Amino acid sequence: MKHSIPTVLTIAGTDPTGGAGIQADLKTFQEREVFGMSVVTSVVAQNTVGVQDVQHLPIKFIMQQMESVLTDIPPDVIKTGMIANSEMMEEIAKTIRKHSIPYVIDPVMVAKSGHHLMDVNSILTLTNQLIPLATVVTPNIPEAEVLLSESIESVNDAENAAKRIVHELGANAAVVKGGHYTREEAVDILYDGISIHRFPTVRIDTNHTHGTGCTYSAVIAAEIAKGSSVYDAVRIAKLFVTDAIFYSLKLGKGNGPTNHWGHRLKGLPKINGGIFNELS
Repeated sequence: MKHSIPTVLTIAGTDPTGGAGIQADLKTFQEREVFGMSVVTSVVAQNTVGVQDVQHLPIKFIMQQMESVLTDIPPDVIKTGMIANSEMMEEIAKTIRKHSIPYVIDPVMVAKSGHHLMDVNSILTLTNQLIPLATVVTPNIPEAEVLLSESIESVNDAENAAKRIVHELGANAAVVKGGHYTREEAVDILYDGISIHRFPTVRIDTNHTHGTGCTYSAVIAAEIAKGSSVYDAVRIAKLFVTDAIFYSLKLGKGNGPTNHWGHRLKGLPKINGGIFNELS
């Protein structure tokens, strides 16, 4: 059913300080002018310093939330973030298969501390059941390394990783984000099944990057819901997140949140212009 406004459903965990998770997704959807909806998988006690505790919701209740949304306001796009275990993933995969809705995965697998957030079974389920359903999957460097069991040390490595995620794991498109590089540029790689696209920006020297992965994938989901191609959705997401980091709010005692209205302080460049040089 077509709505008068594009709709996006996020399925993820919470962040009570508002910088990441479902809270970040909903802020992003609002900024990108789509109607955001949410299904909570896990209630997380976290802040800019770290995660203090997690309570996972019963699978039956997670699926009831999804049913409530899908039977009333079917989303144009579904986006997933933190999905804690294999059982949750299997049920979510069944629903996405049943409804054939475009699907964006932010594979929340590795914390900024480097701590792995998923056990081996969960990683296998993500790889075998969810990624083959993905319109786009958006791992950062550590997450792509876990998915592929290989080291990524260069832009060329990232390009090969994006190709493998598409051709071997079955995603329609993959974005390997370059925020973990130590060089002056942060280069994101998009492989759409045909072509490689590079999106480099000058690295911004700040530790206020909490929630960037959630925000990035949320923009992609919003833009696809509005009818953008994957290429344009990723391009806009890169610009949006760069502004969110550049105009960060300097909140909290640790790794502070990005600014979801940062783009309004400067304005997004037109689709054929930008603050980075695109290499094709």
